[in-house]
Amino acid sequence: MIKTDEEAIAVARELAASFAAGAARRDAERVLPVAEIEALSDSGLLGITVPAEHGGAGVRTATLGSVIRELSAADASIGQIPQNHFWYLDSLREHGTPGQQAFFHAEVLAGRRLGNAAVDARGPDGERERATLRPHDGGYLISGRKIYSTGALFAHWIPVTALDEDSHSVAFVPRDTPGLTVVDDWDGFGQRTTASGTVLLEDVFVPADRVMPVRRDDVSTFRSFGLLIHAAIDTGIAEGALADAAAFLRGYVKGGWPGAQAEKVVEDPVVVQLFGELAVLTRAARALLESAGDAVDRARSAPPEELPALAAEAAVAMAAARAQADRAANRVSAEWFELAGASAARLPLGLDRHWRNARTHTVHDPRRAKVHDVGDYHLNGIAPRSFPR
Repeated sequence: MIKTDEEAIAVARELAASFAAGAARRDAERVLPVAEIEALSDSGLLGITVPAEHGGAGVRTATLGSVIRELSAADASIGQIPQNHFWYLDSLREHGTPGQQAFFHAEVLAGRRLGNAAVDARGPDGERERATLRPHDGGYLISGRKIYSTGALFAHWIPVTALDEDSHSVAFVPRDTPGLTVVDDWDGFGQRTTASGTVLLEDVFVPADRVMPVRRDDVSTFRSFGLLIHAAIDTGIAEGALADAAAFLRGYVKGGWPGAQAEKVVEDPVVVQLFGELAVLTRAARALLESAGDAVDRARSAPPEELPALAAEAAVAMAAARAQADRAANRVSAEWFELAGASAARLPLGLDRHWRNARTHTVHDPRRAKVHDVGDYHLNGIAPRSFPR
């Protein structure tokens, strides 16, 4: 049981070192990180956001960002898998009843994992096929098809977003419930082992006390918290790519281009300069991530009359962190190859996985939208939305 922020980061670093060793092979062969996710559960890291009054560490939001960043630097798929686990724990914090919070906090501290079935599939006409809750025998029945269900394949509980009389609710469904099927059909060229596949629901029964209505009109930090995890994944990808690039370049004895005078590539001033630019991008992403996490915590601890302004500031800070992390991940993972020879592109090295992971994960939430949020706030005083669409 992890009890402090410092312990959480130390455990994350230790796990990340072990996960990094097999990351390239898992990516190349699409080996799902089943053992690694079990180790993540056993470490206690999945319970670090559980409040102290329920037995958890209740770590700072910035600490969670550091944990996800460390894991993602080692293996970006492993860093993404618990994204929705923490997202739904935060949803329980905002929307759950005291009984639901107590139950699921105990489950998480016992090593249970939360998955995700939030995104409705599209029909032939392009419209979303909304999953709905239908009253039945003291509870509800759910039917539908969900996609991009990161974490579901590894989960003990799968939170399902569904409509209940035109309002949104989350139904917490055990992974082995009859009528629920998780299909491992994710085939993206990056983030290959997240198993972000499909969840099928056919008249799945959910007791009423496992259904949580979600309020979408409240001022909150919920959206900002979700963006933090995405930004942490991308920052981790940038850091992992930068570290692998440095290790490769240190072993590259001689530049093969005309006019190269240095005996070693790392002694070439042009290489040092360009690598420094990539390092600055990465350090800026990390700093903005930590600062935005602190902004979320300031908003959460504020008196009600100060919440709107501080929540708006947290949303803008997180949008800036997300935009910088996107830029760092995509540029670092791609541009460092310009400093290396063709041998850096050899498949056995697996160095291309960082770019594929960055390119795949960052299209989830376009950078242009985050930059627009920041600009709209500073130019027009309009804060980003509190809740995702």
